[in-house]
Amino acid sequence: MSKAEQTRQRIIQETAVLFNTKGYSATSLSDIEAVTGLTKGSVYGNFKSKDEVVVEVFKYNAASRDKALKTALSKTTNPLDALVTMVNFYRKSLAMVDKSGGCPMLNAATEADDHLLFLKETVQHHFLAWQQVVINIIESGQAQGLFRSEISPKSYASLFIMLIEGGILLARSLNDKNHLDLALDRLLKIIEDEIRID
Repeated sequence: MSKAEQTRQRIIQETAVLFNTKGYSATSLSDIEAVTGLTKGSVYGNFKSKDEVVVEVFKYNAASRDKALKTALSKTTNPLDALVTMVNFYRKSLAMVDKSGGCPMLNAATEADDHLLFLKETVQHHFLAWQQVVINIIESGQAQGLFRSEISPKSYASLFIMLIEGGILLARSLNDKNHLDLALDRLLKIIEDEIRID
């Protein structure tokens, strides 16, 4: 990795929590300079604009979450175990989410939808990739005869994401983990009553 690439990566890594906590729009160039110790020239010598920094930092934050989830899923033995593991992953990761300023997907989605329109396509890509992970698990379970064949993997994947993100939103907004637990408990019931074959 060249020195320029190392500096670019350093900027992304050192500002990841800052952007996620303060907000992608509210974080200023002065904030970036303060956190990294670099000058404006150094930042713009590695990125065309703040918008590019925003996109790359979001990708980094989302990839960190994706990597942690992928690691958890890699230890599962079958599709049913994978769905339950995903639910438990989010139950255990709320403290980490709190420490890093919230769910990077939810935070970026809110800003991209309202005013950072240049970020919207990247956010959509990451949500669709997450949806596809769940779709693949459900389709695998159907192929193995573990899950009901008549259910729509895409619909249930969307439901998973909605309940998880909604649970995180309420848990953080109301400072009460019970909201996330309620959403995740509902997902476990859906897996048991609607997805798996008895």
